[in-house]
Amino acid sequence: MPRGIDAQEPPTGARLTHADAKGRARMVDVSAKPATVREAVARGFVRLAPSTLRLVRSGRSAKGHPLEAARLAGILAAKKTADLIPLCHPIALTHCDVTLKLGRRGCEIEARTRTTGPTGVEMEALTAVAVAALTIYDMVKAVDRGAVIGEIRLMEKRGGRSGAWTRRA
Repeated sequence: MPRGIDAQEPPTGARLTHADAKGRARMVDVSAKPATVREAVARGFVRLAPSTLRLVRSGRSAKGHPLEAARLAGILAAKKTADLIPLCHPIALTHCDVTLKLGRRGCEIEARTRTTGPTGVEMEALTAVAVAALTIYDMVKAVDRGAVIGEIRLMEKRGGRSGAWTRRA
């Protein structure tokens, strides 16, 4: 059964793994960890003005369709996460899907990532969402500099020693 952890309450005995005994940043050694199927889902939201939503829905953007550009940018970003986050391990993703849905107030973004390896894919899912959101902003900034990127968060992860985790509410 997946367990949920409140973002403000780390599990008892939790410690930061990317710091050595002297507090210096380090890359975690995962060479002894078994390769297992690992999956992660992340979400984020870009709040857009009503006029911007109408423009995006119409498909009449000068730069092309913002959602398609954002989808592709998110997938590319997931594949390049280790180049962007200093202590992330390079991961051979076996799957990445980015979906974008327009709603009343903006665009919901979801990224699903998967690999078979010794470390998880949470950072890849989060990076995909973040870059997709930034791409939407880039695509609409000429008409909506007030667009707001927010609520980028991990929703669930599966695999590895720590097992499954699902965000509560």
